[in-house]
Amino acid sequence: MFLSLNRVLLGFILVLVSPMSWADTYRYMHVTIDTPWLIFLGLLVAVMAPFILMAILYWRNAMRRNAEEDQAEER
Repeated sequence: MFLSLNRVLLGFILVLVSPMSWADTYRYMHVTIDTPWLIFLGLLVAVMAPFILMAILYWRNAMRRNAEEDQAEER
């Protein structure tokens, strides 16, 4: 009960305070010529990570299948 009341109070305070802080958001953003490149590199990692993971898992499973086939041929 105390925790939910605390959350409601905190949410009410945030609703009151946040519109005032929205007006100053650009004051703290330092956009330079490097910013688009950093965004590009971050998105590149986010997009390429699943493909790299798929390649690693495919290679791992292919090596395991080859080992299983070699063991089956030896018997």
